[in-house]
Amino acid sequence: MDLHSQFEESTPAIVLAEGEFGRTGGKTANGVVLHSDLFEARVVIDSTTAGMSVPTVLKQSDAPDIPIVDGFETATQHAPEAEALIVGVAPAGGALPESWVDIIQDAMRAGCDVVSGLHVFLGDDPDWTSLANECGVRLFDVRKAPPDSELRVADGRTTDLDADIVLTMGTDCAVGKRTTTFELYQAARAAGLDAGWVATGQTGTMIGADRGVVIDRIPADFAAGAVEDLVYETAQEHDIVFVEGQAALTHRAYSGVTLAILHGAWPDVVVLADDPSRSERTHFKQFAVDGVERERETIESLSDATVAAISTWGSPEKATAAWDLPAANVFEDGGPAALLDAVQEACEAQRVVP
Repeated sequence: MDLHSQFEESTPAIVLAEGEFGRTGGKTANGVVLHSDLFEARVVIDSTTAGMSVPTVLKQSDAPDIPIVDGFETATQHAPEAEALIVGVAPAGGALPESWVDIIQDAMRAGCDVVSGLHVFLGDDPDWTSLANECGVRLFDVRKAPPDSELRVADGRTTDLDADIVLTMGTDCAVGKRTTTFELYQAARAAGLDAGWVATGQTGTMIGADRGVVIDRIPADFAAGAVEDLVYETAQEHDIVFVEGQAALTHRAYSGVTLAILHGAWPDVVVLADDPSRSERTHFKQFAVDGVERERETIESLSDATVAAISTWGSPEKATAAWDLPAANVFEDGGPAALLDAVQEACEAQRVVP
């Protein structure tokens, strides 16, 4: 999904994060507030943190200090100019909470388009589409897969692209792949490079990737092809393309999605995100994290890519010493730029940068 073609940059928005702002379950809302190029969050709705400071809730001192309120009426008082409501939480079980219905409908009646990361698709429900037509607003279901007519198996068209393709992969889920991808993209732009990026999850798509797809909603045979299409199209417009990865090749629950992204993007270099303190996989305590070296070997054995650097949650010096790879923490000053330097050096070594 290309939301850039539907919204102007910095579109003023209200972010619905009820019950989850600052928590893992609210990662889409958190990401939109912190990082979105496309939407400018003006206010957050979450009754559990209402009145608190956004930097405090997100534990990010540079986060925008916008209001957190307990309902839509108060939200509109703070952001009467809002043009979009971002549904930034996808509740477990996939259902739309009854208590959110009035909030979303009030937003539509106030003239807000709805950008939803819910597992249920508002645009497929005749009652919701009827209300949208009545209000003159649009419904965007970010998780919805492309139509079957647009799906295909991968054919290798990303193999010989002129643009450099950089994929962020990880040793586990929730180790900062999307954040690393975005920070690399921002660092590249700041360095004057002609950069684009591709998202493979709903958060990246919502915060303003050039193109995005929620890869876990694509039928398995077509997942690599879906990624290939987005990377190929973005590479026609930019000199370097950063691609968000998912999960880990060594993660038994999700490795199919990870491999589809690797083979669809067919990157020149990979940046590997790692949390050195983690020994068990997130939500899967029965599985141990295999670690950097195993993941690196697996990536390089299943592609032509070179693992160029480590995006670490810990000490870059310790990571470099342990794995003999450049390393940086993207949350530290200079971290994204250091990773970008390593990426460019690796691309030059492969003779893919003029």
